Amino acid sequence: MISEKEFSNNLSVVNQQIEKACCKYGRSAQEVTLLPVTKNWPVHAVAMCAKHGIKRVGENRVQDAIQKMESTSEINYDLIGHLQSNKVKFVLGKFSCIQSVDSLKILERLGKLAYESRFIQPLLLQVNAGSDPAKYGIPIEETQAVLERALNISSIRINGFMAIAPYDPHNKNTARECFANLRTLRDSMAEKYNQPFPELSMGMSGDLEEAIAEGSTMIRVGSALFGQRNSKH
Repeated sequence: MISEKEFSNNLSVVNQQIEKACCKYGRSAQEVTLLPVTKNWPVHAVAMCAKHGIKRVGENRVQDAIQKMESTSEINYDLIGHLQSNKVKFVLGKFSCIQSVDSLKILERLGKLAYESRFIQPLLLQVNAGSDPAKYGIPIEETQAVLERALNISSIRINGFMAIAPYDPHNKNTARECFANLRTLRDSMAEKYNQPFPELSMGMSGDLEEAIAEGSTMIRVGSALFGQRNSKH
């Protein structure tokens, strides 16, 4: 685990990268939220985020996140990892947003359990905007049908969309095309259903500039803040 000083320095660098990208593409840095990804790091990583004024972190695994929640009441958690149907009952009311709703099955199960609990769960629809067979996500051509179903479930609130770009470090255009696809989809759905769907969660450490260029409102960053992740942490 890196020191607090190292984390502070890394945070400054990432924020500068976000500000530089926003300036380059005519956007305000206030439009982009940095979501630290604390997956595989101990609860101390979450505490460092809170100490630096960060209000939300992202976690991939339900059980790991719930364990950390027991020690960190001052910060909110977003679920950004794949959600299995047998874990849905554990996430309701615990995550400020579930970003990884990637199928109609998960959507309907969330809606059913949230309704029974008299709770409204904020979420994002995860879209496979890069048509990457290695990634989870609703195919672009099926997203409208899933969204339309979601808008008829009173116990969930669709805040926007999430995507993970295909891994192609030697061609930044691959990521940018993926992000452009998601933005275009969001704009189309916003016009069709007269709702803003304001959140576009897209971009990570290696492609945040491309994401900001295409309208990202949330960048999910792990390694650039905490170093290379180790599953033994």
